[in-house]
Amino acid sequence: MLDRIYSSKAGLLALALVTVYIASTIYSRLQLYRARRKFMAENGCQPCYNKYPLIDPILGLDMMRENIRNSKNLKFLECAKKRFDTYGNTYTSKLLTTPIILTIEPQNVKTILSLRFKDFGIGNRQSTLGPLLGKGIFTTDGDRWAHSRSMIRPNFTRDQVADLEAFERHIQELYKLIPRDGSTVDLQELFFRFTIDSATEFLFGQSVDSLRMTAGEGGQSEASFAEAFNYAQHACAQRFRLGWLYNVAGDKKAETATRICHDYVDQFVDAAIRYRQQRDADPEKAEKEEKYVFLHELARATGDKRRLRDELLNVLLAGRDTTASLLSNMFFVVAKRPDVWKKMRDEVERELGGALPTYEQLRNLKYLKYVLNESLRLHPVVPGNSRMAMTDSVLPLGGGPDGKSPLFVPKGTIVGYSPYSMHRRKDYYGADADEFRPERWETLRPGWEYLPFNGGPRICLGQQYALTEAGYVAVRILQEFRGIESRDPEPWRENLTLTVCSKFGTKVALTPA
Repeated sequence: MLDRIYSSKAGLLALALVTVYIASTIYSRLQLYRARRKFMAENGCQPCYNKYPLIDPILGLDMMRENIRNSKNLKFLECAKKRFDTYGNTYTSKLLTTPIILTIEPQNVKTILSLRFKDFGIGNRQSTLGPLLGKGIFTTDGDRWAHSRSMIRPNFTRDQVADLEAFERHIQELYKLIPRDGSTVDLQELFFRFTIDSATEFLFGQSVDSLRMTAGEGGQSEASFAEAFNYAQHACAQRFRLGWLYNVAGDKKAETATRICHDYVDQFVDAAIRYRQQRDADPEKAEKEEKYVFLHELARATGDKRRLRDELLNVLLAGRDTTASLLSNMFFVVAKRPDVWKKMRDEVERELGGALPTYEQLRNLKYLKYVLNESLRLHPVVPGNSRMAMTDSVLPLGGGPDGKSPLFVPKGTIVGYSPYSMHRRKDYYGADADEFRPERWETLRPGWEYLPFNGGPRICLGQQYALTEAGYVAVRILQEFRGIESRDPEPWRENLTLTVCSKFGTKVALTPA
C-alpha cells in the first residue's frame, strides 16, 4: 500500500516538473517572440522574400550537395555568383538546421564588419583552423583577438613594410628557376615558394629557402616544414568546407603534417625566448641589433610559447598565401594580355630604368597599382567569408519585396558575403565588370563594394606588406624579362582552399630583356 502511495506521489511530482518545464519553455519562447517583434518593429524590419528553393527544407542538404558538386567542377565561385543573379543581392537559406543569409550588398557587409561589429563573431573557427593555427588572430574573437591584434599591429609599420632587401635576395633565387630558352615554367609554383621564403625570414629571422631546395640545396627540416605546411593548410580548408563530415574518416596525414609544423616553429619560439632573456639581461647590446625579426618583437610582448607559436602560424598563413595567389592570378591574366604587359613594362622603364625600386617609387607606379587592384577585384584572394550573429541584430537591406528594407538577423544566423560576386556587380563596375580592364581604376573610387582585404576592426594588418611584396616582384620580373607568353590556352579556373588561385598554375614562357 505504501509503495503505491509513494509511487503515485513520485509520478505526480514528475508530472508536475514536466508541466513546469513545458510552461517555462513556452513562457520564455513567448517572451523571446515578443522581444523580437518589438525589435523588428523598432528597426522597420521586413521578411526576406528572396529564398534559395530548398528541396530539403529541414537540413538543407541539397544546397550542400550542390556546393560539393560545384567545387569538384571548379565552378563554386561562378555558381555562387549565378545564385545572386537569380535570387537577388540578399537571400536566405539553411545549412544543417542553421539559418543563413547570403549577401553582396556593400551596406550589409559594412554593417556586419564595422557598424555592428560587436553583434557578429567569426563563429567556431577553432574546429576548422584551430588544429593548425591554435588560438591566434584569425581564430579568436573578443578580448583574445583584441590582444592578438595589439601585439601584431606594431610589427607592420612602414619601416618594416618598406624593407625591400629581403625581397631582392629571394628574387635572385627565383630568377635562377625561370628558363631563358622559351620553355614553359609554372610561375604559380615559384610564387608560393618565394612568399614562404620571404615570410619565414620576416617572421622567424631565418628563411626556409624553398627556392634553393628546388635546385637541390636546403635543409631537410625546412623541406619537411614547407611540404607539411601545404598539407596542413589543405586539411584546414577541407574541415572548413565539410564540417563534422571531415572528422568521420579522420586524416592521419594531416595530424602528422600539423605536428611537423608545430615542432619546426617551436624551435624558433624557444630561440626567441632566449633572445628575450638576453635582452632583459643586457638591454644596451640588444639595442644594437640591426636585423628586424617579427618573432623577436612579439616575444617582447609575451613569454607564452604556445601563444607565440599560434600567432606566428596565423600570420604566416596570411602572409604566404594571399601574396602568392595575387601574383599568380595577376600573371595568369597578364600573360594573355600583351597590351597590359606593354603598359606595365613601359611604366617601369620610364620611371625606374634598370634601378631597383624604392618603397616610394613602388607606390608611385600608377598603372602597376591599377593592375594589382583589377586582379584583386576580378580574383579576390579571399573570395568569400562569413560572420555569425552573436545576438539579435539587423541588416539595412534585404527585407521586403524589393529587398530595400531592413532585415532581421536572429542570434545564431550565419551571414555569408562574397567579395568575388560583389566585385562583379555591373551597377558598380559597369557593363564590362567581368572583364579585366585596369584602366577603370583611373576614375574608380570604390567604397565597401571593393573588399580585397576585408574591412572594419578586422581589416588585414598586412595589406601594405602584401601589396609592397607583390609590386616589388612584378617590377623585378618586368625589368628582367621583356616578353611573356601564356602557355595555357584554357581560361582561369578556381583552386579554392582558404584562398583562391589558378587551378592549373600560371604556365608561361618569358623572354629575357
